Amino acid sequence: MPLEPKTLGAALAEPQPLTLHSSLCRREAPAFQRALGSGDDIVVACTQEKRLFTELAEQTPGAAEAGSVIRFVNIRETGGWSRDARSAMPKIAALLAAAHLPDPEPVATVGYASQGRLLIVGPLDEAERAAALVGESLDITIFSQGPGSAGGMQERRYPVIAGRIASLAGWLGAFKLGWTRDNAIDLDLCTRCNACVVACPEQAIGLDYQIDNSKCTSHRDCERACRVAGAVDFARAPESLDAAFDLVLDLGAAPLIDWHAPPQGYFHLAAGLANPEGLQTLLRLRELVGEFEKPKFFDYKQKLCAHSRNEVVGCNACIEVCSAHAISSDTARQRIVVNPNLCVGCGACSTVCPTGALGYTYPRTPDQGRKMRTLLSTYAKAGGRDATLLLHSEERGQALIGELGRAAQLGRARGVPANVMPLALMHVASVGIDLWLSAIAFGASQIAVLTTGDEAPQYVAALQQQMDMAQTLLRGLGYAGTHFHLIEANTPAALDAALAGLGATRQQLPAQAARFAVGAEKRSTLELVLDHLIDEAPALKAAPAVQALAIALPAGAPFGAITVDKDTCTLCLACVSACPASALLDNANAPQLRFIEKNCVQCGLCESTCPEDSIALVPRLLAGPERKQQVVLNEAKPWACVRCSKPFGTQKAIEAMLGRLAGHAMFQGEALERLKMCSDCRVIDLFSAQNETRITDP
Repeated sequence: MPLEPKTLGAALAEPQPLTLHSSLCRREAPAFQRALGSGDDIVVACTQEKRLFTELAEQTPGAAEAGSVIRFVNIRETGGWSRDARSAMPKIAALLAAAHLPDPEPVATVGYASQGRLLIVGPLDEAERAAALVGESLDITIFSQGPGSAGGMQERRYPVIAGRIASLAGWLGAFKLGWTRDNAIDLDLCTRCNACVVACPEQAIGLDYQIDNSKCTSHRDCERACRVAGAVDFARAPESLDAAFDLVLDLGAAPLIDWHAPPQGYFHLAAGLANPEGLQTLLRLRELVGEFEKPKFFDYKQKLCAHSRNEVVGCNACIEVCSAHAISSDTARQRIVVNPNLCVGCGACSTVCPTGALGYTYPRTPDQGRKMRTLLSTYAKAGGRDATLLLHSEERGQALIGELGRAAQLGRARGVPANVMPLALMHVASVGIDLWLSAIAFGASQIAVLTTGDEAPQYVAALQQQMDMAQTLLRGLGYAGTHFHLIEANTPAALDAALAGLGATRQQLPAQAARFAVGAEKRSTLELVLDHLIDEAPALKAAPAVQALAIALPAGAPFGAITVDKDTCTLCLACVSACPASALLDNANAPQLRFIEKNCVQCGLCESTCPEDSIALVPRLLAGPERKQQVVLNEAKPWACVRCSKPFGTQKAIEAMLGRLAGHAMFQGEALERLKMCSDCRVIDLFSAQNETRITDP
């Protein structure tokens, strides 16, 4: 790789010239071992020899006592192996600077416990072959779904059950199967002697030892042939049963759990066992016995949640996007519920959440923002231009970039361009508009998100929706160009072509890079980003007289206003109590409905709650100081109590109520008149009327 010590040293603020090692993992290894003794944190720009460096650290005397933290970063496939390698020093400096950042704080964990109780569902012959391959390490039960091509073995090695599956739910260590046993042959009593198979004149009994009722014509020859074992009994009533398992291997043609992200511990092999994937799955099953942990990928703050108020549903974005079925609605408690055992850590829920009630923790948003700002500021300091962040997954995305780098080194591809900085994520759906726009504010020219075909369709749709929204916002503010790209590639050639196309146009950016720190609260971060983008907006600088710019956004955007039909609105203020973001406010001194646009998340709870259907959502961004100010959406004259003249309610609301109840039998005469009184006078008048009745009663 071509490396320039002067450029890298200046960008990394090294007090002395850098020493670059070309064979550090072999004859220059003592230099690494000497660094271990310093106690300083060490960054090794070599991921391919991570195992060797780790072993060297373990074997170096005094290294453990010195306490150096070792981190690894790949600058070879991401920058050094590229046709642009000689121009990639700013990017390499940025990658090294980001690698120096401290590790994120540990997160809470979710535990699983598996005793190895394995349920195999499928044709009996294939299920028994799978059970034999798994071996004796697991406690196996087979749910037979027909005999298969060969039928079951004559030697019954494993418990076999059959019937109609009603339900299968759960996760690793906690699956529950519900089924109905409704066949005349009891598999617990069956000895597989085949007497019933031979005796049946309709050949209605297969080698799964179950009766096909569509073929059976009730000769009952099988029942007589099985008189000794008593396994066949047509008078046996159907029985509903359930059982618990730790693992499930599904060999059926159609999966029992048809989710894009099935629960951990559930494996579906539609292609059967005769392929590498099947053998790998069987090996993995043998390892899933014991206690396991995974990160708890999310934080939930109910007070910020816009899902439900007063049993009225508003925002459903997280429930609709989750491919793991980990999120459900609990309107009784005005919240959503996330099952941490089902959550797979995609982070899509936090990306589409308009309020930040769901936050991603692996890593947390401030850590991710710090890394982006470090990458971009170091890149700019080293003289880099037109920075592009390439967000990719830690698994398939990272492997694809590695394949592209090797192809470039062999002269078969261009490789990762000098201005494109890869940034690995647990899942590409875990980062959305708040961090993308922050990166633009920090100086990124473009944000590219790499999808490889492994993502759920709703994740890709959500990412595209977020990109359309962010791009509309930037263009409305006058930032020319295309700043966001959703790349779909699953081969090095496709990725190479997509990355080459990113440099086709120039993008307009804020004249000054932002210096704020990304916070833990999503809306607070968005406000900081928007303030900076609005302050630097070319559209407003080109027209200084324009105080505010209203940018129409697509439906579903987390910014906007509402309109109120003043002719139908009665100022009942039900919308105020429904608003989870304090965007709608009342006035303690007058009948008024007030609104603060910057607080509105467009959840729709006010629109759904309004009994008069007077409210409509207006997705937009108001680029001006007015979006932070209270505005009056509706106001009315107060109604004065007919007894004490104290104002209460509004004229329109009281008149509407009187009109609706005037024909009701319970509200005639004095009862109707009391509706015109305040609550205190209503009680006094009712009490006085009751006393008068007692006095005049003969």
